[in-house]
Amino acid sequence: MFFTYLRRELRRRRKAALVVASGLALGIALVIVVNSVSSGMGKAQDKVLESLYGLGTDMTVTKAAPASSDGSPQRPRFRFDAQNGEEEQSSDRVLVQGFETLADSTIAKVGDQEGVSDAVGGLSLQVLKVNGNFTPGQFQQGDGGGRGDDGGGSQPPGGEVRGGGADFDVDSYSVYGTDVTEPALGPLTSSKITSGRTFTSSETNAKVVIADSAYAKEKSLKTGSTVTIKGTKFKVIGIATADSGDAAANLYIPLKQAQTLSDSKNKVTTIYVQATDSQQIDSVKSEIQKNISGTTVTTSADLADTVSGSLSTASDLAASVGKWLSIVVLVAAFLVAGLLTSSAVSRRVREFGTLKALGWKSGRVTRQVVGEAMVNGLLGGALGIALGLAGAYVVTAISPTLQAQLGGGDGGGGGGVMGGGPARQASSTTLDVALTAPVSLTTVALAVALAVTGGLIAGAFGGWRASRLRPADALRRVE
Repeated sequence: MFFTYLRRELRRRRKAALVVASGLALGIALVIVVNSVSSGMGKAQDKVLESLYGLGTDMTVTKAAPASSDGSPQRPRFRFDAQNGEEEQSSDRVLVQGFETLADSTIAKVGDQEGVSDAVGGLSLQVLKVNGNFTPGQFQQGDGGGRGDDGGGSQPPGGEVRGGGADFDVDSYSVYGTDVTEPALGPLTSSKITSGRTFTSSETNAKVVIADSAYAKEKSLKTGSTVTIKGTKFKVIGIATADSGDAAANLYIPLKQAQTLSDSKNKVTTIYVQATDSQQIDSVKSEIQKNISGTTVTTSADLADTVSGSLSTASDLAASVGKWLSIVVLVAAFLVAGLLTSSAVSRRVREFGTLKALGWKSGRVTRQVVGEAMVNGLLGGALGIALGLAGAYVVTAISPTLQAQLGGGDGGGGGGVMGGGPARQASSTTLDVALTAPVSLTTVALAVALAVTGGLIAGAFGGWRASRLRPADALRRVE
């Protein structure tokens, strides 16, 4: 009887049911689109942040480099012998970049902290190569015929050196020492090997190198080429292309080789940390800073502060304006649905009065009204999910391009602009990120819950109105 009456009343009041369902559908569709776009922006930000420190890294541990006594940065010194004529002269300086070094033992200490799944060390270096030659000048004899300042006699014969000089070229590039036994962490994980191969675990001290694709193109390097760093020849075994378009370093070599070249035996500049649970990153950060003094721990949340541009702006809008707009629209839709249902009950006073006169209890009338409202809510949920999926599909199909600007700040890392990883050669980099709007099962479940909630709210309005009707009063009224 319940379902028969329900079906008949919904069919008889199709327009009213459609109005209620449409209002709920618009609110639910907006929630789906906003949540999907926010999720897409979150993934875009994750992709940008991964380009800063590598895939799988939850935080980095570094130690700020101490300032010199006069407060000015230390500069490399180059010494050449100018007596070698036009003979070519060259000198390399391999410098630790950005941070004070940490002992290898610190990696084990970090790895032993509660909540840490894995910890890997890396050494960031900057190589300055000066190459060129001196050309000696030629001494030319003077005529010695001039008179002195007092006019009393001639000056002794003289001359001057003419010509000569120096022609030197300065080349600067970044080198990163990576732990080849732990390929799952570190900045190299944000690049893909597009030619050749990556390191093997047995190449801990091998003279092999992976070159960034942009640097390889600039220097005409390819797989099998040879690169000389501070007099040591390395064989190029692979070419890597950064996912973000901005590589962490120009060259990657095994960590032990980097330590040897920079006279930094058993030293690292950065420790890459992976947490056992992404929800406990803040507590792990506090634990490391508490137990390992003097270090700076940088998380992805800290790095997010260094990301600016349209991606950051749109993300803020989606997180604040978009969500508040969704809430306002939902509240309005629920109120409208409740008021329309209550109004419909008022127009059905004679009907409900007759049913009560025939023996229907107030509870049965209320259940009938709530049942109709629930069907309207579920119908609105179905329409809202369809509209929301369509909106998310349109956003993904269009894939609007947002820009993310990296750098321009310390990022919490205590030195490098990228917060713990090897610093980029530019102070800031702009990346183009395509926006998508993935719809998760959680979002769909939220939409269903909202549809049920909307139906219950509307049914509560109408049921409360219907339960207050008295048969005698209802029968005295004429529609």
